[in-house]
Amino acid sequence: MLNFLKKLFGGSSPDYKALMQRGALIVDVRTPAEFSAGHIPGSKNIPLDIIGTKASELKKSGKPVITVCRSGSRSGMAKSKLGAAGVEVYNGGGWQSLITKI
Repeated sequence: MLNFLKKLFGGSSPDYKALMQRGALIVDVRTPAEFSAGHIPGSKNIPLDIIGTKASELKKSGKPVITVCRSGSRSGMAKSKLGAAGVEVYNGGGWQSLITKI
């Protein structure tokens, strides 16, 4: 029953290593000041307040996008915005926890 509910409500976690092997882009949606204080090497800083303006650019890349922030809240909002624009996107949650999964 639990597995059925996970499938129904999307309870399984994406395979971030496989996404990275496919060339996924990590987009950190925190402010530039937060980003400069620490981030995943190779990630790109696109703050949440402008992420919508970059959706077409990210979609054109043809690569999956993994959004991150401090806790997962802003990255979830960014995922919704990018997903609505047709981007293949995953919420990686907090950047410090994602770094251990890639």
